[in-house]
Amino acid sequence: MWSCRLNKIKSSNFDKSIANSASLAEALNNETARKSKKPFVHPDFFIRIGQWQYFVELFMASIVLALLLALAEAQSWSQLDPTHVIKYVLYINWIVLVFIVVLDQMKSIWQEMHALTSTIAGFLLLQLIVLLTTSSLNVLFYWGSNFSLQNLSWSVVFDQVFLHLGYGGLLGAFCLRYIYVRGEWLKQQKSELNARIQAMQARIHPHFLFNSLNSVVSLIGSDPDRAEQMLIDLSRLFRASFQELKLVKLTEEIQLCQHYLAIEKVRLGSRLDVEWNIQQPEQLHQVMIPLLTLQPLLENCIFHGVEKKQANAKIVILVEILQNQVTIVITNPFILDKMESRESHGIAVENVKQRLKAHFGYSVQFRNHAGNGIFTTVLQYQYK
Repeated sequence: MWSCRLNKIKSSNFDKSIANSASLAEALNNETARKSKKPFVHPDFFIRIGQWQYFVELFMASIVLALLLALAEAQSWSQLDPTHVIKYVLYINWIVLVFIVVLDQMKSIWQEMHALTSTIAGFLLLQLIVLLTTSSLNVLFYWGSNFSLQNLSWSVVFDQVFLHLGYGGLLGAFCLRYIYVRGEWLKQQKSELNARIQAMQARIHPHFLFNSLNSVVSLIGSDPDRAEQMLIDLSRLFRASFQELKLVKLTEEIQLCQHYLAIEKVRLGSRLDVEWNIQQPEQLHQVMIPLLTLQPLLENCIFHGVEKKQANAKIVILVEILQNQVTIVITNPFILDKMESRESHGIAVENVKQRLKAHFGYSVQFRNHAGNGIFTTVLQYQYK
């Protein structure tokens, strides 16, 4: 019976695959060509400069640069004039502030630029800001001294402009170096994170796969329909696990978790009870989340809360969306000594935290609480 059903499924899918193979190959080729022809590679700095961590880093660096310029003018610490330091700090911080505001307002334009083009445009924009600021200050000081703009000459307007443009060039070189160093650091962090994720997947998949296949084998003779559904759930789960860990809709992530829990339900039977409490379900399709974020957390719940207990165990998942913030709360029973003995628990949780922070920054909050035999995981982040 089971083999007959599988043969029918294979034959129908085979006919469909032959009929659609040409269109599928063409679609894959088009997708590959589209990705390979994508010409726009922009520095991440120009797109995210409005975020507060970039803002603080640039201002701290500008203060150091102002101190160095004042020290170079004084030529020694003993002759360093604090008023000159303050003047340089205010001047350079104003340039940086205007530069950040303009870039933040022009993010959509910078996204369409090539890396070299955006770098040159950013450098020219910085020089333009220096030119306008210096000229405006010269006019303002002239008016403050004479209370009139009569007899104002171009020599007064452009006084020390070339010197300040030199400072702007130095500041631009400093910013470009900052962009390069920060970009390389982010690439290194991303590479290390991907390596840890792949190592975690390689360790978890065989364990879960063997348990699931043993359950399928035991069901083929007694309940082939459930075995068939379990194989379908298993294929969907592994198809997702072999994909790039990109952002997906929260609805898709929840469906994937339901497939995983259905597999575990077959294996554990009545010992596993799952309750989903989803608030504002109509907003789930608007929320994005990294693929396979919740599944490792639920796997920990199974391992520490259900497998180790002889009695029935209940896992409760609460999903709440308020304004731009997503809150996911997972509770499960646990046994403390067994939980502390598994090293991969901490690895899985840490990978989930780092993947969320890579996409949603410092809005991510991840908290754990254990008490009275209940382990609670709270995950919060802003998706906009």
